[in-house]
Amino acid sequence: VSERREWRPVVDRKCTDTPWLLLFFLFWAGLMFITGYAVMAGATERLVLGYDSFGNICGRKNTPVKGAPLSGQDMTNKKYVFFLNSCSLEMQSLKISSVSLCVSSCPQEQLNSLEDLQSFARNNGSCLCVYNLNVSSYTLNPKAAELCPALPVPPSKSFPLFNRCVPQNPECYSKYASVLISMVNEMDVFHQILSGILAGRDTVIGMSFLALAFSFMLVLAFRFIRTLLVHTLVALVVFGLLFVSGVLWWLYYDYRNDPSTELETEKENVKFLLGYAVFSTIVTVVLLSLMFVLRRRLQFTVQLFRIVGKIIGRIPFLLFQPLWTFLILIVFWLFWVAVLLSLGTAGTAQTASGGQVEYRALSGISYMAWYHFVGLIWTSEFILACQQMTIAGAVVTCYFNRNKNNPPPHPVLSSISVLFCYHLGTAVKGSFLIAILRIPRIVLLYLYNILRQKESACAKCLFKCCFCWFWCQESCLRYFNQHAYTTTAINGTNFSTSAKDAVFILAKNSAKLASISCFGDFILFLGKVFVVCFTVFGGLMAFNYHRELQAWVVPLLLVGFFAYLMSHSFLSVFEVTADAMFLCFAIDMETNDGSEEKPYFMDQELLTFMSQSNKLTEGQKHRSTRPFQDNEDGTELQPMV
Repeated sequence: VSERREWRPVVDRKCTDTPWLLLFFLFWAGLMFITGYAVMAGATERLVLGYDSFGNICGRKNTPVKGAPLSGQDMTNKKYVFFLNSCSLEMQSLKISSVSLCVSSCPQEQLNSLEDLQSFARNNGSCLCVYNLNVSSYTLNPKAAELCPALPVPPSKSFPLFNRCVPQNPECYSKYASVLISMVNEMDVFHQILSGILAGRDTVIGMSFLALAFSFMLVLAFRFIRTLLVHTLVALVVFGLLFVSGVLWWLYYDYRNDPSTELETEKENVKFLLGYAVFSTIVTVVLLSLMFVLRRRLQFTVQLFRIVGKIIGRIPFLLFQPLWTFLILIVFWLFWVAVLLSLGTAGTAQTASGGQVEYRALSGISYMAWYHFVGLIWTSEFILACQQMTIAGAVVTCYFNRNKNNPPPHPVLSSISVLFCYHLGTAVKGSFLIAILRIPRIVLLYLYNILRQKESACAKCLFKCCFCWFWCQESCLRYFNQHAYTTTAINGTNFSTSAKDAVFILAKNSAKLASISCFGDFILFLGKVFVVCFTVFGGLMAFNYHRELQAWVVPLLLVGFFAYLMSHSFLSVFEVTADAMFLCFAIDMETNDGSEEKPYFMDQELLTFMSQSNKLTEGQKHRSTRPFQDNEDGTELQPMV
């Protein structure tokens, strides 16, 4: 860095990275176009509630479809989808060949004749034959065998999977489940995600709130950290890792040796359980090894979180910042899922033979879905970046304040106002770089799933190496992004300049900051592992309760993904505060020497902690450690060459 940089919180600021903010607005204009198109062309109710073969959505009033005389009926009281040939379903071009109807209730007992069908319709008000066949004609019409379900009709019950009547006869049930699973397996990734969201939506939402509760408890624990709490956290993480790994292996053993495991969905669950168990075991071994190696630095971690907790105590509203971030993320995710569901049902109704209705997907939907998916990654990262800049700005404001007994008024609100008035473009650029590194990983995962049938060891190794490389790049970029945001909060410079200045100051002080920062981040990472482990375990138990039809991979991955995002959003308060404090410390040490002319901004506790933990040189130890004077004006940070 050849120019002279004044490291101090500037008062007169200007907007940074404005072109990136304009690009983000243009991108969201595209998202709004896709949203409008999905609302106009989509029919989310058709996917959620189910529909019959004649274009009627179950559980609501319908409008007629031209050329389909049985369409446009009032199905308000008919909420369940019933297949006429539930024991002999077949797939033809991703469509189930059997005629489907909307019925008010599923038959609880086996119906062996047309008289039984007629009696069931009269007693329960649920007609199981095609709508244009009157109940009184069930036994008289010669075409009743074609318009009514194949006999005998097996007993069925409504299962919370798209409101279908699921047959309970083992043979019919096996065929029914196999067809539904094969239909999902033959779909593309876009529709598989839709199916996963809908199949486990209640569990995913419930586990998300469980992750919220775990994250909030950890935030409170770290705020009032003590040695006992750190040991308790470590013990809980160890117990959670061992317990979750043990339960996964036990479930895998139980499924594998269960003689009733014959359905394709149950065999898929066994494979996924094995994968989860192996992954959990590897993570457990690695983390336990790291905890054993780093156990001697546990006391320094207690001191670190005590200092960070002291800073947060001066800015108590920092603890509520993740809550607002979480609420914003939840609103955005609900909006994103709603648009995705609408896109998945965007199609035109076309009349087929026999007055039936088919929905054909519109062209370009897959491209819109990928654009929408990029919007999920970029916008989520942007929301998290705004939280990081808000916290960093508040910490910087309080750190570079001489009178620690009289902190600046409303530092969080001040930081938010500075962010929205000047530095949104910087957050957009930083989040875009993260998204650029995450998208290739998603594409590689998509290609890996397509090519995994090739059974090529070389290709698998290449894909795994690419995954690892992109993950490392993303982790490094996240680290530098955070310091770039803090530098922007101090100097008011754009992203590129802030990143360059941050790298320069961190490189000069890497020996002092690396070990403390890494171990503090490791303890926070253990907190995230704690939240993800117990949330995924809860989701696993919930999915295991309904183990017959549900394929676990997509819903359980969603549970883990949302749990990690929530824990990261909450625990990042301490992570961002500690990183911002370390950067401010490095700048303070670089521009001041503790003398009366250039006293430190830090307090005595922080300087003592840094000196003890990093074993500073003898010359640094004999520097004047004269702390701030509460009532003196002090000197500003001097220009750094």
